[in-house]
Amino acid sequence: MSLQVEKLEHNMAKLTIEASAEDFEKAVQSSYMKNRGKIAIPGFRKGKAPRNIIEKMYGVGVFYEDAANEVISQSYRKELENNDELDIVSRPEIDVVQMEKGKPFIFTAEVALKPAVELGKYKGVKVTKVDVEVTEDEINAEVDRQRERNSRNVEVTDRPVQDKDIATIDFEGFVDGVAFDGGKGTDYDLAIGSHSFIDNFEEQLIGKNIGESCDVNVTFPEKYQEASLQGKAATFKVTIKKIQEKQMPEADDEFASEVSEFSTLAEYKEDIKKNITTRKEADAKAKKEDEAIKAIVDDSNMDIPEAMIETEAEQLIDNYAMRLQQQGLSMDMYMKYTGITRDKLMDQMKEQAKNNIESRLVLEAVVEAEKIEASDDEFEAEVNKMAEQYGMEVAKLKDIIGERESKAMRSDIAIQKAVDLILASVEEA
Repeated sequence: MSLQVEKLEHNMAKLTIEASAEDFEKAVQSSYMKNRGKIAIPGFRKGKAPRNIIEKMYGVGVFYEDAANEVISQSYRKELENNDELDIVSRPEIDVVQMEKGKPFIFTAEVALKPAVELGKYKGVKVTKVDVEVTEDEINAEVDRQRERNSRNVEVTDRPVQDKDIATIDFEGFVDGVAFDGGKGTDYDLAIGSHSFIDNFEEQLIGKNIGESCDVNVTFPEKYQEASLQGKAATFKVTIKKIQEKQMPEADDEFASEVSEFSTLAEYKEDIKKNITTRKEADAKAKKEDEAIKAIVDDSNMDIPEAMIETEAEQLIDNYAMRLQQQGLSMDMYMKYTGITRDKLMDQMKEQAKNNIESRLVLEAVVEAEKIEASDDEFEAEVNKMAEQYGMEVAKLKDIIGERESKAMRSDIAIQKAVDLILASVEEA
């Protein structure tokens, strides 16, 4: 087996890998043994036909594709494991050059190589100062949200519908005087002002009394989900059957003791202030970090190959698909419901992918420039933290973590130390 490396423009490389004729023959034989049971040959029981008979009937290359995949996978992985100089950051683009009986199997793999970074200024970077002061309005807004969550609906009979009420209605929709499918409902609870119905529908119910019927005139949006109704004017015949108003508890000590561990409203508000402050400080730190790294990226130079961006974007899509799966939704279902294609999703992800790559590369360059390393104590602390998160014994987790994972963990620790170094020196204005 041999490897030749040809450096291309924009940090791309073409690897030419040659496997021996013997290795290819072994892969072809392996493919025959694996697939012979699927091939029916007259005069032989299924799975019992000799390889030369199958090749005579279906052609000498009948097992080549499967064999080629095996050789490519094994050869590519083996060559990279034995080569410390290549830092490949993309999936390979494979092209078979030679695949003939009795001859070496030759293929090329075009890959992206990790680009070098000409690091710009990374200490004393200017960032925007973020105000983390918590106002009384923000505290009261959180109290009101809790009051809203603990509110109850009370039926009213002595007044017409008002904004924020819940009106129980019967309705039926008509276009050009003809009722349409899906436009009818009975005993439907509609929150006035929620905008859950078509624009201007809810507002036309304000002022109507229980038992009163009225016509509500609307126009469906041009991009309405039901194509037959898009842009159409419609009339809904609506009857008000019940009115409820939302009653929220008073913001007092009793309320505070019911929704929190505190006995007074003052204590509860102080805790709210503390939580908002913590959140604002975390958001401010994240914003400061993003702004500082963006400034370093803008002051640095690197030639990122498109294949590297595409590989990162594919990873982002895979991660998104996993999150959808956890919610019980497959990627195919998501694309069907949203009308998005994988190509469009790929285009959307590329900008984020490029930003991720640029940020990582400059931080790795800072790690190198400052000779930052993860100490054994820091690595142990991270392992202990992971063990706690996963509910595992530290010893068992260490057995699972391989050399590659350990290296990645140490790299992540060093990256975070680089971030801390950058943030410690930023100038806020």
